[in-house]
Amino acid sequence: MRKNAMWLIGCGALATSAMTATLTMSIAAQSITAQPRDTVIPIRPPRVPLPTEAASARETRFSFIAYGDTRGRHDGVEVQAEHQLVMESMVRTIASMSRGPDPVRFVVQSGDAAVNGRDAKQWNVSFTPLINRLTTEAGVPYFLVPGNHDVTSSSDINNAARKEGLGNFLQAVSRLIPPNGSPRRMTDYPTYAFGYGNTFVIGFDSNIAGDSTQLMWVRAQLSKIDRKRFVHVVAFMHHPAFSSGPHGGITLEEQTAAVRANYMPLFRKSGVDLIIAGHEHLFEHWIERYRDASGATRRIDQIVTGGGGAPLYTYQGEPDLKAYLKDNVADSVRVEHLVKPGVDAGENPYHYVVVHVDGARLWVDVIGVDWGRNFQPYRSARAVLSDPPSQK
Repeated sequence: MRKNAMWLIGCGALATSAMTATLTMSIAAQSITAQPRDTVIPIRPPRVPLPTEAASARETRFSFIAYGDTRGRHDGVEVQAEHQLVMESMVRTIASMSRGPDPVRFVVQSGDAAVNGRDAKQWNVSFTPLINRLTTEAGVPYFLVPGNHDVTSSSDINNAARKEGLGNFLQAVSRLIPPNGSPRRMTDYPTYAFGYGNTFVIGFDSNIAGDSTQLMWVRAQLSKIDRKRFVHVVAFMHHPAFSSGPHGGITLEEQTAAVRANYMPLFRKSGVDLIIAGHEHLFEHWIERYRDASGATRRIDQIVTGGGGAPLYTYQGEPDLKAYLKDNVADSVRVEHLVKPGVDAGENPYHYVVVHVDGARLWVDVIGVDWGRNFQPYRSARAVLSDPPSQK
């Protein structure tokens, strides 16, 4: 079976090359003419901008797309071929859902846009042309937070290489995220929030998850949410709190430890429903259950969706959560690994997820692309993000 899976991967790569060569050359040609190669060209703003929070207040049924880790093997040379497969599927999905009851209103991406975010060519040639299709052809707002490849893995906000990558990142998304001075933007940080309908979304830079200034800003945003309006709260960042790929398992990275220590208690206190993360180039789903201040059992779903085009990863083992559970015993925290990734790369296809919002209900559809079109990580492609009454 593993041989068959890897044969399918090879066939998918050949098919990708044959089907998209002309479009790739066209996109690449138009992407680098506007500015010098050492200057990052901003991604084009969405044809249909996100409405003001007040204007969308009555929206209770819609969807959004989440994915991450789009960096490609030939960044700076050509358009990201695998990311292009994902993007073209997203464009089709957005178009088909526009006629349904819950159209896609925006896209969130959890980071690692390119291999080296300090290289402007990698943004201009390989990444930005694809996102321009989403914002102009599909017409939807696009929200990106930085991964370690975008701004380096340094947790020092004054690190020179980080500053260089961050400058390119902020230039790329300058027409997409709230500007400096907005109440929903942390000045000079890639950290921001927005509300749409009954859902509040906050994105932050998990590369500096130990930064107290950012943590204070995120805490302040979450503390002021109108929970009568915002039934759902979604956080997205690059580093997951729990994972089982090469960045998780027996490995505990500095950023992961900081997310667990600083953000997970805040998310429980603030009633965050859903965390979207990447970093691991695979799909997995975790549930953290806990008791809130009233004694009620609550849950936070964490979906790791890193199948946006970067080289695929595999399952490496379960993380050691003994210390984490001990530190959070006061909240009766329990962690469940609902969906584990496969041990073979052929079991972990390129993919994205569609998050459906319908009043108080949330559910997700996982959409595989290319050789992974029949991906069914839940023994189907759908999961409801709530417990049945017997489990509450």
